[in-house]
Amino acid sequence: MKALKITYWISTGLVVIGMLFSFYNYFFNPALKDAYVHVGFPDWFRVELGIAKLLGALALGIPIVPARIKEWAYAGFFINFFSAFLSHFMINDPVSNQLAPLLLLLLLVISYITFHKAIIKK
Repeated sequence: MKALKITYWISTGLVVIGMLFSFYNYFFNPALKDAYVHVGFPDWFRVELGIAKLLGALALGIPIVPARIKEWAYAGFFINFFSAFLSHFMINDPVSNQLAPLLLLLLLVISYITFHKAIIKK
């Protein structure tokens, strides 16, 4: 059980750090505006997604947030990471651009599984 909790907190922590870093870049890195244009998304979507990433990171990272809210954060991040991979794949971006969302998706799945095994089923 201890190994599951450690795995949960490491994987969740990495996802949360990644999303907080992403949130910061979405609002304070001008290159991200160009990246959204490159992928074909409007600028308002960058802002909306940045806010959602902040809220989702807080939901996953704060232990007292109810499990039902965490489930929504997991679902939102799953859709976000898979969509990011698909967007980069469809416009033939380099594989390096496609790997980051897949890595985050893998960490998210590990976090989700260990959340249910170690945290919810105490």
